[in-house]
Amino acid sequence: MPAKIRLQRKGKKGHPFYHIVIADGRAPRDGRLVEKIGTYDPMTNPATIELNFEKALHWIQVGAQPTDTAKAILSHKGVMYKNHLLKGVAKGALTEDKVEVLFKEWQADKDARIAAKTSGLADNERAESKKRQEAEEKVNEGRKAEFAKVKAEAQAAIEAAAAAKAAERAEAEAKIEAEAKAKEPAAEVKAEEPATEVKAEKPAAEETKTEESAK
Repeated sequence: MPAKIRLQRKGKKGHPFYHIVIADGRAPRDGRLVEKIGTYDPMTNPATIELNFEKALHWIQVGAQPTDTAKAILSHKGVMYKNHLLKGVAKGALTEDKVEVLFKEWQADKDARIAAKTSGLADNERAESKKRQEAEEKVNEGRKAEFAKVKAEAQAAIEAAAAAKAAERAEAEAKIEAEAKAKEPAAEVKAEEPATEVKAEKPAAEETKTEESAK
């Protein structure tokens, strides 16, 4: 049974990381490995692939069968395309020089597309970061406005309470002053009672007695 090119999971739970390995086709999934030819990290954007291109190409040429995911990785790195071009050389349809030219053109186009994608991702990240910042500023402004509103309401309540207390105090003072004024006339009448006038009328009584004695 031919060798297999597959992924061997590493990394922590929730953060997978893979080794690209050559395994004995008769071995179980976690059985004996022939060699490691690269790594694959799907958690980055774009995914990070480190591959020994020459070893991967060699194993493909000798008949190693990649799994679906491994084949996608090898195609992404150009291994499958280079193997296809070399088959053309074996059939006499292409020369090795032509293969190198075609592969370099493919590689340049691939690099340009990856760079464009990376640049687009960076632009998107900046745009998303700006949106998040604007949203945070909006939330902060809302919080400041709410805080200012609460503070103004609290200040108004304090001022209203102070005004009500001052009004109560003024009303109490006015009441006391009114009661005091209401008591003042009674005191004046009492002071003006003609205590001496009674004594002044006594001579009239004496005159009455004198008249009676004259009769």
